[in-house]
Amino acid sequence: MGFDGFVMRAIVHELQPLVGGRVTKIYQPSETDVILLVRAHGENHRLFLSASHTIPRIYQVQEQLSNPPEPPLFCMVLRKHLEGGLIAGIGQMGLDRVCWLDIRSRNELGDWGIKRLVLEVMGKHSNLILIDLDSQRILEAIHHVPAALSQYRQVLPGRTYTPPPPQEKAVPWEMDRESFFAAIDWNRGKLEKQLVERYFGIGPTLAREILHRAGLPTRDNVWHAFSEIINQLKQHHYEPTVINGEKDDFHVIPLHSLDGKKKTCPTVSQCLESFYKEQAQKERIRQQAHDLKNWLENEMKKNLKKMEKLRATLEEAKQAEDFRLFGELVTANLYRIQPGDTELIAENFYEESMPQIRVPLDPALSPSENAQAYFKKYNKAKNSLRMARQQLELAEEENRYFETILAQLALASDRELEEIREELIEQGYLRSRKTVRKKRKTEPPRPQQFRSSEGFEILVGKNNRQNDYLTGKLANRNDTWLHAKDIPGSHVVIRGQHFTEQTLKEAALLAAWFSKAQRSSQVPVDYTLIRHVHKPSGAKPGFVIYEKQKTIYVTPTEEALEPLLKTQHQA
Repeated sequence: MGFDGFVMRAIVHELQPLVGGRVTKIYQPSETDVILLVRAHGENHRLFLSASHTIPRIYQVQEQLSNPPEPPLFCMVLRKHLEGGLIAGIGQMGLDRVCWLDIRSRNELGDWGIKRLVLEVMGKHSNLILIDLDSQRILEAIHHVPAALSQYRQVLPGRTYTPPPPQEKAVPWEMDRESFFAAIDWNRGKLEKQLVERYFGIGPTLAREILHRAGLPTRDNVWHAFSEIINQLKQHHYEPTVINGEKDDFHVIPLHSLDGKKKTCPTVSQCLESFYKEQAQKERIRQQAHDLKNWLENEMKKNLKKMEKLRATLEEAKQAEDFRLFGELVTANLYRIQPGDTELIAENFYEESMPQIRVPLDPALSPSENAQAYFKKYNKAKNSLRMARQQLELAEEENRYFETILAQLALASDRELEEIREELIEQGYLRSRKTVRKKRKTEPPRPQQFRSSEGFEILVGKNNRQNDYLTGKLANRNDTWLHAKDIPGSHVVIRGQHFTEQTLKEAALLAAWFSKAQRSSQVPVDYTLIRHVHKPSGAKPGFVIYEKQKTIYVTPTEEALEPLLKTQHQA
């Protein structure tokens, strides 16, 4: 991606009007993200800083993000040291992706001091660190780095701050034609990689753009394109651009090296927010879904172990009839058993041929006590058999339910993930989050709505709540209901009647796509009228039974679904 040293330089330059502004509020909407509310020149500004390991970034954000009920520790430390302070400076460490904010504030004794908030944009090593500028002592960091993770540089409260290790690179605008030619190994090739390795501030996106503008990569052509772009960036002449195409990217200069829809933004912040908004949402959803996925998979593993033990219990319980037979044979032959006998050989009068059977006896027990012992074993095994079967059915049903949830997680949006979490809380699987906020008004689920090529409305439930609402309340009796056959997936409803096979096929494609068989071919999809679909009493969310169904086979592909997906919106 394009967040290189020159993008950091551009955003630092754009943030200079915040110098002199007052930090009025500090929020931490997620584990890695912090927002500083700054009052400058009569306006409020939201400065967003992220030390995410996947998409670290900094810019002014327009969107209001939700905050947790209780602020994390790092947020509380920032509030203690920075709230009410004045921004004394915003700078960058050379052309590295490291920037800092110096904030002048009073300490507990009322004395003025400067605290420095350092953002290090370094991929998986990204961090946000608060230090005391005079002593260079670390006050707190959003990611702690102990000696076990890094021998060179520990990031822990109380330690002295050590900047990231220096790189042996050249400053691009300090190069003249001859030194540029000398710095590049023209025989080695891989010029894009060499530009990134040899010059501060240049990332893969910028290096690719330089070579694209050079055309034929001769020395003079590459130097001309290099010097032209670097001079433009040096003079802070920016045209922030976002590219949406086969590969999404952005930079603070126009990108001619990538095909796709180009969007020029008025500010660097708007460019970054536009590019990262969808990515950040996907990352947040991915993380939330990952946590739920891990929990579900662990629960399913527990159930599988439980089912294994229950099946073993069932095998043992099958001996129940043997225990009953032994008890009755001992009772019928009490007169033949002598004290101290270890076995009884008797005819099995329950079979026509009356074969002889050996019945083990406990010599320490009397004949009648041996009979009672077998009857007790029989009753215990019979009860175990009934309980084990019930528990096995419950465990199998629960795993089918969890499989359905797992299939829904793969395609869930932020809102749908929250609905899935609430469903698991209601079912007693997860604990409710403690919150001091007012309870929001319960909104009805909102299934996804599509429009067939014939104009018929097709509704898709993306989770069990939406499935129950769609099938049980929203759909009419004569609407058509579809579901992937014997596969966890969404409930799909075609609103209306008198549609052709084309609409039926399109709805079946959606039912297959929004199921566990999304990447399969010839997926069987059952369809019937809503009036033939019923929810058993006490059934898990999303579970129904149906009858009078027919089956259609479809192969869901992105090409086949593209026209339908373009019509998607929430009902």
